[in-house]
Amino acid sequence: MTLTIAPRVRALVLLLLAAACALLAAAGPASAHAAVTGSDPGQGAVVDKAPARISLTFSEQVAMSDDSLRVLDPEGKRVDTGKPSNVSGTTYAVPLHSGLPDGTYTVAYQVVSADSHPVAGAYTFSIGAPSKTSVSVSGQSADDGVVGWLYGFGRYVSYAGFIVMAGGAAFVLACWRRGSGVRPVQRFVVSGWVALTAATLALLLLRGSFTGSGKVADVFDLSLLGQVLQTKTGAALVSRLLLLAAAALFIAVLFGAYDKREDAQEKRDLTFGLSIGGVVVAAGLAASWAMSEHASVGLQAGIAMPVDVLHLLAVAAWLGGLGSLLVALYRAPADTPVDRPAVRRFSQIAFGSVLTLIATGTYQSWRQLGSWSAFTDTRYGQLLLAKIGLVVVMVGVAWISRRWTGRLAETAPVEAVAVREKERVGAGAEPAGDVATTDAGDGDAPATAHSDTDTDTDTDTDTDTDEHPGSERAAQLARQQAARDAARQKRMRDADPNRFGLRRSVLAEAGIAVVLLAVTTVLTQTEPGRTEQEAKAASSSSASASSGTGASGALTLNMPFDTGGEDGKGIVTVDLDPARVGDNEMHVFVERPNGRAFDIPEVKVEFTLKAKDIGPLPVVPDHIATGHWSANGVQIPMAGDWQVDVTVRTSDIDEVTVSKNAQIG
Repeated sequence: MTLTIAPRVRALVLLLLAAACALLAAAGPASAHAAVTGSDPGQGAVVDKAPARISLTFSEQVAMSDDSLRVLDPEGKRVDTGKPSNVSGTTYAVPLHSGLPDGTYTVAYQVVSADSHPVAGAYTFSIGAPSKTSVSVSGQSADDGVVGWLYGFGRYVSYAGFIVMAGGAAFVLACWRRGSGVRPVQRFVVSGWVALTAATLALLLLRGSFTGSGKVADVFDLSLLGQVLQTKTGAALVSRLLLLAAAALFIAVLFGAYDKREDAQEKRDLTFGLSIGGVVVAAGLAASWAMSEHASVGLQAGIAMPVDVLHLLAVAAWLGGLGSLLVALYRAPADTPVDRPAVRRFSQIAFGSVLTLIATGTYQSWRQLGSWSAFTDTRYGQLLLAKIGLVVVMVGVAWISRRWTGRLAETAPVEAVAVREKERVGAGAEPAGDVATTDAGDGDAPATAHSDTDTDTDTDTDTDTDEHPGSERAAQLARQQAARDAARQKRMRDADPNRFGLRRSVLAEAGIAVVLLAVTTVLTQTEPGRTEQEAKAASSSSASASSGTGASGALTLNMPFDTGGEDGKGIVTVDLDPARVGDNEMHVFVERPNGRAFDIPEVKVEFTLKAKDIGPLPVVPDHIATGHWSANGVQIPMAGDWQVDVTVRTSDIDEVTVSKNAQIG
């Protein structure tokens, strides 16, 4: 069995890495987190008169540059003038040239959502009648190309690096406090720090191109880097680099001064100080993700960010500690094995981490999904189900590991093997076959190499003594001794079958953790289910209103709103019939993002004709039924491009005004 373990381990690791890369590659263009919930003119609309501007409404605040909103005529020439501006709430507009001729126009947008992810897309509308256009509306967004793939991979490496560094350090500090045996785990923790630092620097360089052109040539554009440093994401990345400097000092003390302390009281004091400092640094690093991604925007951001930090710390304690345990089980010297108390302490930490993950994950799921149907109807929900399934499988394997821990014998088998080894060495009975077999199984050197060495020792010795006295002979003896020591160490590590079973179950846990981390990374790049459903509901309402308008001649305006409070999101619909000069009948409907009507304390409507300096003309409709208000005799004094402002109040302090322009009369 020893001969086949190493190849199987390598195959499993390669398979897991391939699965992780496949999941990362599948992230693709689904990484838009802000969604377009409305536009004026609408997608595919045909208007009689050229609009003075076009406007887009997003599901959340977005960041815009001078070229974020572009309007192209049928020949592909730009017809927008000036810079895009925020006209109200989450609605952004750009003015157009006057007197545009009839034809089909393309609106292209590329913005950055409030949670740092780029959003790009395009749609068409027509003036007078549709026409042929030379503009393609299926342009490639920045996250579809090489830069997007590199940015996604950098995010994965940064998550993995943080988990390895923070979880590994916690494992050494809280579970395994051996001296010389901690060296393999030290290398593991340092590799996590190096990976996180390199990935953070790469993300900082890639960010400008990722949110802009998507070109590899722009990665080292210093002007783009300067713009990135002024954004929320840039500040988070720079903060992460500064905290990594503090983390380097922590690691140096943990594996330096702390490791050399022999006085028990001094070590306890240093353990307390390192624990406090380590938690502060780790929490700061976790906050660099929370402050710039999903948790920082949307519902209950003030609660969501601390919860996100706690969630990431629990992941690091569990998965990072698991990786450290795996390294210790496979690479620790046989004279300082991972003992049963250390494994039990980690088991307790892992159990607490899982409970924390369940609590924080439940809150995050509610916040990002909003409904049970989103689990199956949205990509975010489907990925979340996959993540939950992997966690359940990991907990099952961890239960098996816990059973092996209960059977683990701490030192007796190892000491017995050590005694036998000493007796065999003392008697001069070191069989070449044992060394060869073990080394072959360990993957270090071919079996034939050691067999030849043992067979031809006298010949080689004579030759080396005659031709290369001293150093060559000493080097050869050192290599032989190192091979024997490695073989002896491995036999001693494998002597306890319970410890061998624990190694296999922990390896299985670590393999699942690799895939779990990949799914989690894709999840953070995917549009939340709540946002996706809101966008679908808004599009459905807009399409329904458009078909109704064509049949009856009445004006229907759909305006998403978000007051920022509890139950503050929804869609307000204003129906004006027959939408002409004189008396009109107005109906106002308020619905949740899922299309269900609900009541709010107050709705007010105002009409303003800015071109003639008329208004605002206030209208306070009467409440008729759940989510339905009505007003008769609404006077429109003259035809024109009227601005309709709707003020929605969802509580005593939470209100917002949303606006849309419409041709009336």
